[in-house]
Amino acid sequence: MDLVIRGVRVIDGSGGPSYRADVGLDGGRIRAIRREGDRALSAARTLDAHGLALSPGFIDMHAHSDLALLRDPAHEAKAAQGVTLEVLGQDGLSYAPVDDATLTEVRKAITGWNGDGSDVDFDWRTVGEYLDRLDRGVAVNAAYLVPQGTVRMYAVGWDDRPATPAELARMKQLVAEGLEQGAVGMSSGLTYTPGMYAGGAELTELCRVVARYDGYYCPHHRSYGAGALQAYEEMVDLAREAGCALHLAHATMNFGVNKGKAPDLLALLDKALDAGADISLDTYPYTPGCTTLVAMLPSWAGEGGPEAVLARLQDEESAERIRHHLEETGSDGCHGVPIEWDTIEISGVSDPGLASCVGKTVQESAEARGEAPWATARRLLIDDRLGSTILQHVGHEENVRQIMRHRVHTGGSDGILQGHKPHPRAYGTFPQYLGRYARELGILSLEETVAHLTSRPAARLRLPDRGLVREGYRADLVLFDPDTVAAGSTFQAPRTLPVGIPYVLIDGRFVIEHGSRTDVLAGRSVRRTPA
Repeated sequence: MDLVIRGVRVIDGSGGPSYRADVGLDGGRIRAIRREGDRALSAARTLDAHGLALSPGFIDMHAHSDLALLRDPAHEAKAAQGVTLEVLGQDGLSYAPVDDATLTEVRKAITGWNGDGSDVDFDWRTVGEYLDRLDRGVAVNAAYLVPQGTVRMYAVGWDDRPATPAELARMKQLVAEGLEQGAVGMSSGLTYTPGMYAGGAELTELCRVVARYDGYYCPHHRSYGAGALQAYEEMVDLAREAGCALHLAHATMNFGVNKGKAPDLLALLDKALDAGADISLDTYPYTPGCTTLVAMLPSWAGEGGPEAVLARLQDEESAERIRHHLEETGSDGCHGVPIEWDTIEISGVSDPGLASCVGKTVQESAEARGEAPWATARRLLIDDRLGSTILQHVGHEENVRQIMRHRVHTGGSDGILQGHKPHPRAYGTFPQYLGRYARELGILSLEETVAHLTSRPAARLRLPDRGLVREGYRADLVLFDPDTVAAGSTFQAPRTLPVGIPYVLIDGRFVIEHGSRTDVLAGRSVRRTPA
């Protein structure tokens, strides 16, 4: 065989007890597993793994590495965590399918997530072409969701209105084509324009297409704040009506109105699951959120696209109307909750000249300037051309802990890699689960935690040969030290790599070896498996 990993504690991803074994790899597959006392395996290379645990590679169910995988061959942010597969195309906005005009608009719209893309060759337009681009070789494997907001932008534009029958037919065609080309489902960002302009009937029709291809719907739903339970219920009902599998993105309960309300969400989900619904969810093990500053604005301010937003911000009457919605009534972009500027921390800017804002809340910057917070936020939005990224400190630890225990929970970093001070979840989600929540707090056992991060997401993605340490399965594997594994990233030093993960293999090849990134680019696209 190519490699035998000797004397390792196998945590196989099933959630069952771990065991000691030698594991043999050959041709990118797990070829043999010999428990203690069985006949020994021989190989060209042997790795002594005493003291280490071997698990399937971790699957990041919510990633924003759509351009990072292309611009950064090392991609240590995820590879060093043991992530061997990321799911891209999240929150309804990404870079395929597009025409030239749509690509220009979407690049502007999510500059705060991924940069403006000026350092990337956009030599694709369709989902299939994007996946082909990944197949040239990237750091980790990647699956893709058709982004509903991009599809709406392509077919309808930035108008806040129902789609016409012809436009709806075009959107259904674009979703079908994306699924035929290998996408695993469809995402939405229903607090992001223009996707949030879609009504329930429109989304149901698109989900019917997803269901025909045995994909799943992954919504960032309409509110994680005021009316959060109703927003979750809308998605559950919509998926039931469409006959579509549902995966709830970063399934949190945020803001003061939802403190202690995780049991209400879990009861809602359990009722649907017990009635036969196909539902899963992902979370990250942190309390703050992360998005763009422009995302806080009311949806009406986004009609017409980024240039129209900037024009409204520069118009005094429109800007005052925006302020009123943000601060007094609660905008739909801020989940129906009046914004608290002392919870909005600037984590990144596109214009280096604005870097002094990074690491400070809008409230702190406003006080330093002797002005109202909205004046500071408005100036930043205009000067940075909507490219600013924020941390939003509105979560609750007790909600985080209760939701991660749920029977359909999986892990997703929601890692935005852009910005001078990104959220530490981008570099730390998976070791944070293993180190803090399993070893230190005992919220889940180590075996349960690994199952949440491996076999459960593989089942949602319908991957028949990933997510478990089994003979014949792909050799996408992580070796970590259960006693020391921990996230290195913090809010003060968010790009610090984790500790206790010395080896990561993709396709049986080391992408992390002796704790360092190799030059191996073993990642490829992972395409929908036909039903």
